[in-house]
Amino acid sequence: MTLPGANQSIRYEPDEPCPPLIALSVGAQGVMLVLATIVLIVAITARAGNQDDSYLTWAVFASLVVAGALTALQASRLRRLGGGHILILGPTPNYVAISVLAWTAGGPALLASLTVAASLFYLGLSVWLPLVRRILTPVVSGTVLMLIAAAILPVALDRVNEVPEAAPAAAGPLAALVTLIAVVALSLRVSGSWRIWSPFIAIAAGCVVAVLFGAYDVEHIGDARWIGLPGGGFPGLDLTPGVDFWALLPAFVVVALVGSVKNIGDSIAIQQVSWRRPRVTDYRLVQGSLNTNGIGILLSGLAGTPPTSVYSSSSPSLINLTGVAARRVGYAVGALMVVLSLLPKVTAVLLAIPSPVMGAYLLTAVGILFVSGIQTVVSDGLDRGKALTVGIAFSVGVGLDNQTIGADLMGETWGPLLDNGMLAGALVAVLITQFVELTSRGRRARLRVDLHPSAVREIDEFLRGFAADIGWDEPAAQRLRSAGDETLASLLQQGGDRSVDGAPSLIVVARHSGTVVEMEFLAVFDEQNLEDRLAHLGEESQSAAGMEEGEISLRLLKHYASSVHHQKFHGLDVVTVQVSETG
Repeated sequence: MTLPGANQSIRYEPDEPCPPLIALSVGAQGVMLVLATIVLIVAITARAGNQDDSYLTWAVFASLVVAGALTALQASRLRRLGGGHILILGPTPNYVAISVLAWTAGGPALLASLTVAASLFYLGLSVWLPLVRRILTPVVSGTVLMLIAAAILPVALDRVNEVPEAAPAAAGPLAALVTLIAVVALSLRVSGSWRIWSPFIAIAAGCVVAVLFGAYDVEHIGDARWIGLPGGGFPGLDLTPGVDFWALLPAFVVVALVGSVKNIGDSIAIQQVSWRRPRVTDYRLVQGSLNTNGIGILLSGLAGTPPTSVYSSSSPSLINLTGVAARRVGYAVGALMVVLSLLPKVTAVLLAIPSPVMGAYLLTAVGILFVSGIQTVVSDGLDRGKALTVGIAFSVGVGLDNQTIGADLMGETWGPLLDNGMLAGALVAVLITQFVELTSRGRRARLRVDLHPSAVREIDEFLRGFAADIGWDEPAAQRLRSAGDETLASLLQQGGDRSVDGAPSLIVVARHSGTVVEMEFLAVFDEQNLEDRLAHLGEESQSAAGMEEGEISLRLLKHYASSVHHQKFHGLDVVTVQVSETG
């Protein structure tokens, strides 16, 4: 009998052995999905930053090697590294605008230093994610993604008119227009295995127009070797950061941190589509994925290339197309990327694509990124306050971008910080969000105890007093206290009784909003996910005979609470329980 919600299209789950030929075949399809994007993002960024062909060749080589190694690592589970699923990585549009600024200001060495510094913040966030997740709200993250898209737009449009002097002026716009039409048409109408070839078909259409107008240069293709390493290399890190470094560092950090929030969604999404039977998200794998992404950004910096990140749609698309979610596919994708990096002739073909075609291709990525920002904002609900926050922050960011207001007020040293529209918009979004949070009329309270059976009395008194303070009647207060008791009992049941001396800390935070109280239990724990166990209970026999005490507690918790969620991180469990006043 098929379980409700089961995904029968999955042929191989992540933990199932997959025949090598199938893994290699599916891996090749995965590479085809992202190869053009990897090369074009690097090429667009380097050309916009006025870098020479020698560096561009090196950057493409290094990007493929880093992306391949990290894609393979994402498929693994090595302690706190790896997401345990197919997650394809590569340079993304998120860093295009700020990478161009870094290249223009100080060349590859400055970009490398900024990328390495940003990776340290990214890795720090993956460790402290549970403590800062309330600052990087969907409103803040979505607004920044929209501002990133707005900042990339001029870079994409500037490429449209980059054609050889001998070519007519109309060559660039026409090639870009044909590419854009092909991308849109194929994206809307093509399905199945043809989706893998869609990027190449659209790019080929634009290249045909460029050839007709004499705007296609094939000289570098003939000069490229079939096999070998790039002749150029990375000039090294700038270990003496100056004014440009400190002026651009906040922008790199903001993009990295917001990108990490998006990567959380990517890791969650891939877990949902990779199994036949729906599972609750394992946040330990999410943190492993974040750690790996952080290492990828660090390696990109050390190699002097634009930072890498997870391609949000590529991995789910590959699994949906093939039904293969085995981790071996991730290893195959990574290995094939490294092999392609050693084939200069292949990358030379992609680097020969005219700039107008690249710009049009990037334009579609900008649109997708902007819509992704909108989706992130509305994912948490969009009330009047959130709409006002997004509107003001986005307006400030777009309005200040490329202005000299900051330089006029603060001088050339620190003025660029204010004139960076993305950074200014992000700061406005954070400030407004925190202001609303701190001045909200809902009451909150906090209790810290040991995770031990003796804590039940303290938690009960804490919740009794909280219910009285917010004016709840006795039945509502009793439901709140019972939900707290059962949450504690369920947590204790997972690890068994502990002595007070060896018990981890338990922090209980209660928040009142409208007719709902949200309780958040934060504890160090490593056993089975509570939310996953709640999902399993519905599939078991309704008879209570032989039921363990822990399962009874979970049933009672589900009875008292209107919502129960459990997020498991390395070193920390977060159980969120919502109780309604009306029952």
